[in-house]
Amino acid sequence: MRKLDFSDYVELYFSKYVFLQRGLSPNTVSAYSDSLILFLRFCDEVKGIKPNKVTFSKINKQLILDFCDWIETSLKNSIPTRNQRLTAIHAVFRYIQSETPNHLALCRDILSIRMKKHMQKPPRYLSTDAIKAILAAPDAKTKNGIRHLAILSLLYDSAIRVQELIDLKLGDITIKKPSTAHVLGKGDKQRTVPIHPATANILALYIKKYGLTESEHYLFTNSSKNQLTRAGVNYIIKKYVAIVKANFPKLIPIPVSAHIMRHSKSTHLLAADINLIYIRDLLGHSSVTTTEIYASSNPEFLRQAIEKNSNRIFTDKDVQDPTPRKYDLPEFLKQYRV
Repeated sequence: MRKLDFSDYVELYFSKYVFLQRGLSPNTVSAYSDSLILFLRFCDEVKGIKPNKVTFSKINKQLILDFCDWIETSLKNSIPTRNQRLTAIHAVFRYIQSETPNHLALCRDILSIRMKKHMQKPPRYLSTDAIKAILAAPDAKTKNGIRHLAILSLLYDSAIRVQELIDLKLGDITIKKPSTAHVLGKGDKQRTVPIHPATANILALYIKKYGLTESEHYLFTNSSKNQLTRAGVNYIIKKYVAIVKANFPKLIPIPVSAHIMRHSKSTHLLAADINLIYIRDLLGHSSVTTTEIYASSNPEFLRQAIEKNSNRIFTDKDVQDPTPRKYDLPEFLKQYRV
């Protein structure tokens, strides 16, 4: 009987383990698959090892470290992306470690490679004025315009992920008050998020114009009546961002994606003093620690917190100069003349 090698375990990992035993989401599986394909490309292009020749005898800790360095230096990817690729490699070798004792030393070596530390940048987001301008761009009087407005409004208002948006069925939406969207998130975790009455009205008009009646029908579809894709959502976003930029060039200083809409909503809620616990539940984070990144990495919120605390301590009386003026206002102003 032929002994299983690296490619065999990779095939078993993706064909039987990730869905049947781990229950990983399609997005996670796709990301892991991309990482392994990239690893095989590195072995081929940089190390001269053809994909069908990538065996346990050719793999070692230094090979994986070189792969990680190549991601950063040659592909110019960020450290978080480098860490995501390493996570996929770790996942495969953790599976191999659990399946056979023959490669324990190799698995331990590779699993000992640590994620690279990096400075946490605050999530990028749009101002409320920018969001208003984007939502005002679609022509809601047209059938296609109301569809695009419904997508953009729900995406921002609910702060759901793009995959969560395109997975929504008509039956997941409750229009009558209190309006909600029932969302299937990462790890098949379900949550119900509130919808603003204005967004609910837009959705109601969209549903009526498109004659949607079947609860199992996808809420948003493309021109072929198939489920809308991530690329389709981002195409719609870019279309209206371009319109806003043409009229207000400085209003949108960053590239905009569906995730930027989510970051924007989260940041706006935090700026409005909404409790982090509520924001965590809205976003579907498993831990409030993940949600805290919106506050802890943003110096603007630190400044606001300091000002609010100082306002409770200091008053105008504290900073008034009790010394009477020795000159009148014109004399005072003269000192500022050039």
